[in-house]
Amino acid sequence: MCSAPCASRKPTRRATALRSPRQHKRLVDQPHSPVLLGAVLEFLPAGECRRLVDGTVGGGGHAAALLERHPGLELLGIDRDEHALAIARRRLAPFEGRTTLVQSHFSRFGECMDKLGWQTADMLLFDIGVSSMQLDQPERGFSYRHDGPIDMRMGGEGETALELMERLDESELADVIYRYGEERFSRRIARRIKEALAGGSLSSTTDLAKICAASYPRGRHRLDPAARTFQALRIAINDELGELERMLDQVPDRLASGGRLGVICFHSLEDRMVKQRLLKWKQESRAKIITKKPIRADRNELERNPRASSAKLRVCQWL
Repeated sequence: MCSAPCASRKPTRRATALRSPRQHKRLVDQPHSPVLLGAVLEFLPAGECRRLVDGTVGGGGHAAALLERHPGLELLGIDRDEHALAIARRRLAPFEGRTTLVQSHFSRFGECMDKLGWQTADMLLFDIGVSSMQLDQPERGFSYRHDGPIDMRMGGEGETALELMERLDESELADVIYRYGEERFSRRIARRIKEALAGGSLSSTTDLAKICAASYPRGRHRLDPAARTFQALRIAINDELGELERMLDQVPDRLASGGRLGVICFHSLEDRMVKQRLLKWKQESRAKIITKKPIRADRNELERNPRASSAKLRVCQWL
């Protein structure tokens, strides 16, 4: 259901020990730079833009820039993260009267539009995956670079990543790590995870990162050995691929003729799903693909925000 944000969950004792409360609050409350902002401003608007649905509004960076550029634009901003919505409210305060912010899953954007009385929108924007704000909050458990609980839930509901690892048997856990992380050492990692759980030596993100590192051959690696496993667990407990599929299913009924859909993905599984759906719509003569190849961050953006290195933006226009 679409609902209003509630109070944020308190951080765990382990996580808050890493920084003073003042340092922690300043870090997570500061606005983060939206990824591929220039490309979004260039490729997403088409003609007269009256309604924008930002299904993953986050801190409101993309939304604020689009609202500023298009004075007649109204925004429906959606996010399942209550803390992100609190930041978005502050960032979008200058556009009061033109914005509606809702706590919900991006796969339910059509339901949220109905509650606002919108049948279609001129722009649909979805920035898929974990945000910089979430990575910078150790108590959320998304980052293998910070010590915290093994949580990884986007909205705080459902089982944690630790509970998922405890519930699955070794073979099932290996399958999750391989399928969603494309991790070639998934069997070895899953075995060591289950051994650590049985021995009571796995309770934090640091513990999990060490297990992943120990499962890799010695030497240098392009990605941190923990990156794919953390990605896989996060995707699994948040049903990210299911969310993406359900969102794409609604686009034909919710995007106005001449309107544009923009999707930013950070890994190949999601980007492949978006690419295939856009090609399907093109073959059915329902949409025109605006970005023949995905737009990626240029050198200047990468210098400002290295996390943008894997971001890909695809845009299509509804016919």
